[in-house]
Parts: sequence; C-alpha cells; structure tokens
Amino acid sequence: MLTTLLRDSRTLGALAIPLILTQLAQVALTTTDTVMMGLLGTTELAAGGLAIVIFNQIRTMGVGLVTSVGNQIAAAAARAEHATTGSDDKSAQQTAHHDEVRAIVRASLAIATLAGITGALVMILTGHLLTWLGQDAAVVDLTQTMLYALAPGLLPCLWFQAVRQFTVGMRRPQALLQITIASIAVNAALNWILIHGTFGLPRLGLTGVGIATSTVYLLSFVALYLAAKRDSELAPHLTLDITRADAATVKRLLSLGVPIAATYGSEAGFFSVTALMAGSFGPDALAAHTAVNQLVYIVFQVAVGLSHAASINVSREIALGNHDGARRIKNAALACAAAVMTLVGIVYLTLPRLVLAPFLDTGSEQALTIATQLLIVTAFLQFFDCTQNIGVGLLRGLDDTKSGFRITLIGYWAIGLPAAWLFAYALSLDTLGIWLGLLTGLAATALLLLRRYNTALDARQAQPAAA
Repeated sequence: MLTTLLRDSRTLGALAIPLILTQLAQVALTTTDTVMMGLLGTTELAAGGLAIVIFNQIRTMGVGLVTSVGNQIAAAAARAEHATTGSDDKSAQQTAHHDEVRAIVRASLAIATLAGITGALVMILTGHLLTWLGQDAAVVDLTQTMLYALAPGLLPCLWFQAVRQFTVGMRRPQALLQITIASIAVNAALNWILIHGTFGLPRLGLTGVGIATSTVYLLSFVALYLAAKRDSELAPHLTLDITRADAATVKRLLSLGVPIAATYGSEAGFFSVTALMAGSFGPDALAAHTAVNQLVYIVFQVAVGLSHAASINVSREIALGNHDGARRIKNAALACAAAVMTLVGIVYLTLPRLVLAPFLDTGSEQALTIATQLLIVTAFLQFFDCTQNIGVGLLRGLDDTKSGFRITLIGYWAIGLPAAWLFAYALSLDTLGIWLGLLTGLAATALLLLRRYNTALDARQAQPAAA
C-alpha cells in the first residue's frame, strides 16, 4: 500500500513540480511589479494596485475558460497512445485522435482570442466607471492610464495559457518553468527602463509598468510557442490558424470552461469580501489580514500545481478506463498536499514573526499580534484550502466542472461567509473570526468536493457493468 502510494506520488510529482515552480515564479513576477510601483509613491502604488486587481480578476476568469483544455488534450493523447485494435484500424484511430488534439488546440486559441479582446474592452470600461465607485480622482486617472497599458497584454496572456494547457496535457511542460523564470528578469529590466526613461526612452512612470507587463506577456507567448514548435511531439498539433476552429469543439470547451471561470471568479470574490470585512476592524486588522492572505496565496501555488497534475492524470486514466488509477491519483495528491502543508504549518506555529517580517512593519505591534493569531488558524486552514483546490481539479479530470462550481458556491457563500460574519461580528472575534469563517467554508467545500468525486467515479465505474 505504502509502496504504491510512493510510486504514484513520484509519478504525480514529475508533472506537479514544474507546474508548482512555474506558479511560484509567476507570483515573483507580480511581486516585482508591486515593488516597482511602491518605489514611485503611495498614490502610484494605490492606482497600480487597483489596476492590477481589475486586470487579475478578468485574467483569472479568462484563464478559467481554457483550463479544461489540458484535460481534453490528455484524454485524446492517451487514446492515441493506447489504440489497441488491428494494425490498420490502430493507425486510423491514432490519426483520428491526433486530429482531435489539433482541433482542441485551434478551438482553445479561438476562445483565448475572443476572451482576450472582450476582456480588454471590459477592463477599459471598468476603469471609466471607477469615478462612480467613490475612488479618489487622482488615483482614478492613474489607474485608467495603467489599464490602457495592461489591456493589450491580456490577449497574449491568454494565448500563453492556451498553449500552456496544451503542453501540460501532453505532459511536456518543461519549457514553462524556464520561460517564466526568464520573464521575471525581463520584466524587472523593462520596468526599470520604462519607468525611469533609461537609454533615451521617455520617462513613463506607472504607465511603464503596464507596458512592461504587456510586453512580457507577448514575449512569453512567443517563447512558449517557439519552444513547442521545436518539440517533435508537440509541433504537429500546434497551429495558430484559428479561422479553422471547429464550432462543436469550441462549444464543448466553453461548456466546460464557463463553470471553471465562474468558480475562479466566485473564489476571488469571496476573498475580496472578507478583505472588506477585515478593513471594518481598522488598519492594523486589514494589514494583518493582507499579510497572512499573501502567505496563503504563495503556499496555494503548491495546491494549484498538484491540482493541475492530478487533473491531467485523472483525464488520462479515465480515457483508458482505469478507474482504480483515478482513485490512487486522488490519494497521492492528498498525501503530497498533507506532507507539504504539515511542514509549512510547523514553520507558521514555531516562527511566526520571521514568516511575517517581509510583509509587516515590525513597528506595528498590534498588526503583528493579530497576524500571529491568524497564522495559527492558517496552519490548519491551508490543509482544506489545498484539498478543495485538488478536489476541483479531480472533478475537472472527470469533465465535471459544473459540480465544482455549485459546490464552491455552497461552501464559500452559503457556509463560509455567514460563518465569518457570525464569528467576527456576532461572537466579537473580529479578524480572527473572519479567518475561522474562512476555515469553515473551505473545510465544507473540500469535504463536499471529495464526496462528489468519489460518487462520480463510482457511477462511471458502474456504467460498463450496467450496459
């Protein structure tokens, strides 16, 4: 039993580790932008931060639209690899499956194009509505300018995500990490050059950060596309001719992707509301909430990598009719998550001030005290946060994205938010109560998702016997 678990964990890790490192590198990318904006001044940081919040909300939902692509690619590739009929029929089946992969790639790029253009327009429109939302006029002016610079970057960003899902689905994500790491250095250099007008260029200030970000998204897409084109296994399937995208494939991907986009949007909204709740208890509470939330976000990237890897492997096992393999993937993913979260939790509980030092001013004793209390909750909360993300990925591996959306709505909004209000306000636990509510909501979501996965897998396994 233990030997099987270790073997499955190694197999999962081979795909998960590059994805986890890529996710962490992307966090470093956004952190660089934040640091650069902070050097420009408080107003610039406020405006740039607001612009990035708007951009990230739209980008996250756009990414959700193409997230299922990796699962569809993995299933088609598995069927092509394991065609088992006679030699002539086998060759014909493999050709059909390869054509299916190519059709999925075309459709995903078509969806990314539509989402990129639409999202850019929504982003700019949102910028013009900020004045009506009670924001400071000086901040709004800078935010609008920043959004104009960021909007063109959404299209190559989503193209990159579509190609990324293709490479992950084919289980060849190695180029992702190198490209993302290189993009950190390129982004930092471009930020500095465009902000300060180095090499005779105009001094663009905050706008330079937006232009640098858009440029890096474009360069990253080009680099990943060229890397895939140099890969003999990937190149035959990769085409940019979206005019030939199959309408039925586009519709199928959208039917899977829209619930994922809604799930991502719902989760982001849930955490945004809790931030507003924390702000109601004063600046120290909000600062503590923000610092601990950033720590959770960083560690959450481990969950994202494990979730994607588990999801892709489940798609492969289901395509091959191996339901026991799909169950073992769940166990391996949860075991890996538990091991990592245990180590992180120990650090939180034993070295809280060291962990919080990069995020909080050591002179703010009240904020440090609150944040230290929140870390105790976080040490347990992150187990459920990681588990619920893996659960969504497992269901995605079964092409069940609607259940994931419904369950997260229940867990976040019907259980988590009322619990946060009850603990924070009715029981007067303030910010600590908010995080106890978050823990409650995430725990409920995780348990419901795993229950749904087991039920759905049992139903699938019973289908051949009933036929």
